[in-house]
Amino acid sequence: MRIALFVTCLADGLFPGVGRATVRLLERLGHEVAFPQAQTCCGQMHTNTGYLREALPLVRRYVDVFEDCAVVVVPSGSCTGSVRHQHAMVARRFGDEALARRAEAVAARTFELSELLVDVLGVEDVGAYYPHRVTYHPTCHSLRLLRAGDRPLRLLRKVAGIDLVELPDAEVCCGFGGTFAVKNGAVSTAMLADKMRSVLATGAEVCTAGDSSCLMHIGGGLSRLNAGTATVHLAEILASTRDPR
Repeated sequence: MRIALFVTCLADGLFPGVGRATVRLLERLGHEVAFPQAQTCCGQMHTNTGYLREALPLVRRYVDVFEDCAVVVVPSGSCTGSVRHQHAMVARRFGDEALARRAEAVAARTFELSELLVDVLGVEDVGAYYPHRVTYHPTCHSLRLLRAGDRPLRLLRKVAGIDLVELPDAEVCCGFGGTFAVKNGAVSTAMLADKMRSVLATGAEVCTAGDSSCLMHIGGGLSRLNAGTATVHLAEILASTRDPR
């Protein structure tokens, strides 16, 4: 299958290893991965902060870039959620019904990574090897907006060598929430402290999730504690094998 990668702003600018891991994983499973060079931001940040008019060109760009792609994979629950639940709404807000319908059609072919693997490709054992104690944080958008359920956990349970431990109060938000962490810093910090306490209680070497944004938030807090617990994106764990090449 030919799969188009929407890499997202955070992966492109700050965590390029996530995009590379996604490509490596899908190619190992026998699929061709395309990277449309004209892709930009999905517009989630603009939409979430009320700048809908500024988001409209980004919605149009996403549709133009990915409209001819049979399947699009996104290593981010929040960006997938934006494509699915915001793009058509933004287009309709400005009376562009034609764009809204095109956006809906592209959104129906856009999948978060665990959704693509489990629901579209029908695979749970991706041949990964990761000999570490790991706990999984289900991010809010993947959990509540996409309803990804246990798909990431089903994938992680099939990873050879992994010691997967349950995260206490896993469904509680980490406190990032995009600009929420900036506008409500004290509340965000308190929520982060609770999440870090839960992560550290597991004794895990690694906290994983499907969103770089939440991992950035949690990882930043853990690094300031010198806790020795790393944050690693789900794609990077699934892309790991016994052979490092």
